[in-house]
Amino acid sequence: MDRLDNTVRPYAWGSTTAIPALLGTEPTGEPQAEMWMGAHPGAPSRTGRGTLAEVVDADPEKELGAASVAKFGPRLPFLLKLLAAGAPLSLQVHPDLAQARAGYEDEERRGVPLDAPHRNYKDANHKPELICALTEFDGLCGFRAPAETADLLDGLGVASLKPYVDLLRAHPEDAALREVLTAILTADPEEMTRTVTETAAACHRLGGAYAPYADIAHHYPGDPGVLAALLLNHVRLQPGEALYLGAGIPHAYLDGLGVEIMANSDNVLRCGLTPKHVDVPELLRIVRFEAGDPGVLRPEASPDGEEVYETPIDEFRLSRHVLPEGSGSHDLTRPTPQILLCTAGTLRVGEHELTPGQSLFAAAGEKAEVSGTGTLFRATVLV
Repeated sequence: MDRLDNTVRPYAWGSTTAIPALLGTEPTGEPQAEMWMGAHPGAPSRTGRGTLAEVVDADPEKELGAASVAKFGPRLPFLLKLLAAGAPLSLQVHPDLAQARAGYEDEERRGVPLDAPHRNYKDANHKPELICALTEFDGLCGFRAPAETADLLDGLGVASLKPYVDLLRAHPEDAALREVLTAILTADPEEMTRTVTETAAACHRLGGAYAPYADIAHHYPGDPGVLAALLLNHVRLQPGEALYLGAGIPHAYLDGLGVEIMANSDNVLRCGLTPKHVDVPELLRIVRFEAGDPGVLRPEASPDGEEVYETPIDEFRLSRHVLPEGSGSHDLTRPTPQILLCTAGTLRVGEHELTPGQSLFAAAGEKAEVSGTGTLFRATVLV
């Protein structure tokens, strides 16, 4: 197995303390937002044999297994992260696989540079993702029922919100959500800034259910994404709970530390809460205008003690082992590639000792037995 040396990304929204606290290191004073574990070209993990990307490229079938290569190609199909949000991330959606392929081919044909700020599709892959909370974790996920959102907006007492309230009450669900989001994102910028400012003040004054949106507005004053955020369900995960975010589901992470896993893609369509490009027509084409419960996931235990977070896609499978003292060893060997991450305690996997924040790559079929006391997350694929 290969011990991984991982890059921490210093995005501005990152917590300055959460990842250092897990790793047992001193904070630097700078944000530490994400620690990447995988072979993504943006920041591949380093091993004693070179980067993980180089290791996989040298012998894909040996490292990934023939079945994984046949299904997903000669690359590790997932990226595992520690994610530490100290401020809200951008409000965003991801395309499905067909949309990603079509969008990528279109921008390639039109000669849009990959690094252009207005480019939407950096690759031809979809980006389903799963976030599992290690601490209390706040986020936004999916549309709230329009009638409930109408009541929420009406309760703010902001006159300029009344047209949105009326739309939400006067139309079928999908049409209501589409019309309101379109109106928010295409409104006159000066009028929108005034509306957001008044809305933020009312959210701050009223607190309660409005408090998360007051905090969002504090970080993004005047941003129309504040109103878009008010259309979405606020979710507070407890440690061990998770959210699955499929194609077209608007979402944003707000605060907390978690383990995130996703298909290996950079395709993001932004709705707001960001200085980056917002392509409104393409966004409206990708968003699924469906209201519903965000669907908090809790792991399903198997007879061998593995707790699995079930999702409807095959590019990744996230599970965890919580090992109490004296629980003996557990065989984690699989015919697929794995990344093993310790988040609590002290564990031994083969000849490697793992403490919180440390991780290993196990090639397909490589013997992997874990023992000790602590929590181990396992990322792999389904073939």
